Amino acid sequence: MTVSTPILADPAASFLNILGRARNQQLSLAELFQMTEGLTAAGATVQAGELYKIWIAFNDSNPLLHLAYFNYAVALSKAGDAAGALQALRAAVRINPQFGQAHINLGRTLEDCGLTGQAVQQWRIYADATADVTPDKISNRLLSLQHIGRVLEGTGHLEEAEAALWQAMELQPSRPEAAQHWISLRMRQCKWPVFTPSLHVTPRHFMDATSSMTIACYTDDPIFHLAKAHRYCRTNVGRPADLQDFARNPVQQKSGTGQRLRIGYVSSDLRQHAVGFALSEVLELHDKASVEIFAYYCGDPAPLDQTQARIKQAVDHWRDITALSDIDAARQIAADAIDVLVDVNGYTKHARTKIFAYRPAPVIVNFCGYPGTVASPYHQYMIADEHIVPPENEIYYTEKVLRIACNQPVDRKRAVSPRPTRASVGLPENAFVFASFNGMQKITAACFGRWMAILLATPGSVLWLLAGDDSVNERLKQIATQNGVAPERIIFAGKAQNPDHLARIGLADLFLDTFPYGAHSTAADAITQGLPVLTIEGKSFASRFCASIASAAGIPEMICSGPDDYVHKAVAFARNPASLAAVKGSLQRQRETCALRDMPALARRLEALFWQMQGDAERGETPVPDLRNLDVYYEIGAELAAAGIEFETDEAYRLRYREALARLDEHAPLWPDARLWPAPAA
Repeated sequence: MTVSTPILADPAASFLNILGRARNQQLSLAELFQMTEGLTAAGATVQAGELYKIWIAFNDSNPLLHLAYFNYAVALSKAGDAAGALQALRAAVRINPQFGQAHINLGRTLEDCGLTGQAVQQWRIYADATADVTPDKISNRLLSLQHIGRVLEGTGHLEEAEAALWQAMELQPSRPEAAQHWISLRMRQCKWPVFTPSLHVTPRHFMDATSSMTIACYTDDPIFHLAKAHRYCRTNVGRPADLQDFARNPVQQKSGTGQRLRIGYVSSDLRQHAVGFALSEVLELHDKASVEIFAYYCGDPAPLDQTQARIKQAVDHWRDITALSDIDAARQIAADAIDVLVDVNGYTKHARTKIFAYRPAPVIVNFCGYPGTVASPYHQYMIADEHIVPPENEIYYTEKVLRIACNQPVDRKRAVSPRPTRASVGLPENAFVFASFNGMQKITAACFGRWMAILLATPGSVLWLLAGDDSVNERLKQIATQNGVAPERIIFAGKAQNPDHLARIGLADLFLDTFPYGAHSTAADAITQGLPVLTIEGKSFASRFCASIASAAGIPEMICSGPDDYVHKAVAFARNPASLAAVKGSLQRQRETCALRDMPALARRLEALFWQMQGDAERGETPVPDLRNLDVYYEIGAELAAAGIEFETDEAYRLRYREALARLDEHAPLWPDARLWPAPAA
């Protein structure tokens, strides 16, 4: 931010004359800002800096000197002079300790210089000084607290980060940014209950702040997931303001012409990441006589990444669009004449969803990177499978659902180290080892309670989890003790290189999935290493994905009908090793023939679906996303999710929504939709 004025500069004034006026205190602050802006715009950044320096030196009694220092710091920062920017910002806050934006920028500059401790201290100074806030200070105090929370979280100081974010939440409960990070932080730390309402922060504030990804860890409610994704899209993506500056391409007639279909994959994860691992072999197997593949990368630089290097070799064209604006990235895609554009991010980290809002390709499809509907006006298709989205569940998605055999691609070429011994990874040699390698944020209180019940029913068994922060590991051991389970029966696996991690997975006896957000690529990794996965099949995309993988691997008997069935089967397998050995034998026999590992068939099926979408577009039959009544469903879902019902039958779930819809319709008639509120029969 710079402080600017509408005063126009005198283009005829010479630079030496301007310097003289500044030296003689004849150049007003407003003129200074305008002159320096003009010089900077003309590329004369050195002269702009010199003018600031002269003006500050000879106008030190000006009551607004702190503003000059602030803008000078911005100019120095743009010129790459971090040390000079630090000095100028320190001068600004020394002159005016209440200048909030200078505190914010000083902290950010310190952070950029790697001085995170000093950055946090700087923001704390301002936050403490504005404890008794006035309306004009709220925004900067809020920013200070959010920056403190963000940096402390990134440096592993989770408790302090949580405290700072809570202060930000209570300051402005209706602003979701701090609460969104606070909720995610609580989940990663296994702090239950996750939501802790106060006088100022209500349950509804929590519901509104939870991200469309995180909500899948909290409730198995696909209608609420749908409505929340739509709310996010409308608020954060919307319709581009510069849409008139973008020219869309018409549909090209390609069916039956012998021309290749141009397919574009947009992703920030085409690197050593679960998505990059999943897509590597699929991209290699695409039939280049049928499709021409473009990859649009929008993630962090990965110059030494072997997975990314492999993907670059697999595709026909690699485009790094990270530094491009949304409209310029869309223009690049349009210039490449892409026919079908695949969104491999959805609403995940580094997603560039606004690119799709320009409609840079005639067909846009949601696939592989996001566990649910994008619920946007721009995504017409979603690729899933019959287990994740059976026909009766299509009402939970705005896209038209097309299906492949299994929604989890795998890479059969991934490197796997030799299998270690149990002793070398800290496991008891003869114990029955239950394992779950899902992220800590997927573990809920109810899920952990089931695991404790399983351990109590199987004396001598242990639970093997991926390690979190030391405080999180200790917390889970304490909860185990409170449930009557000896803490040493909870064993944590430290970080390891991917080939080493894959090798150690098979040391366990049974993988226990989480609910409602189950294992995805983690389940495929386990099964690939011969480890059976026990899962509960829910209603949402995230809670049905693991069941899809188990079915595709040929072990549908590992899919449980509910929490009670899950506990019963886990205990039965531990008590009867022969029954589990039969499952492992089945996995081994079907390893190279099951749908989970049939990547050539998956690549051919994807190409067939891309051509099907192209045919729809050529006939003018591209589907239109159904966005009706989603605000109404959001209001109902927010209320129902707060009730905390973990698992229920499909009939009971839909009945709760229909009853709520009926109450709202009685008050004010609702428009019919194709979900749970159809038009009355004629």
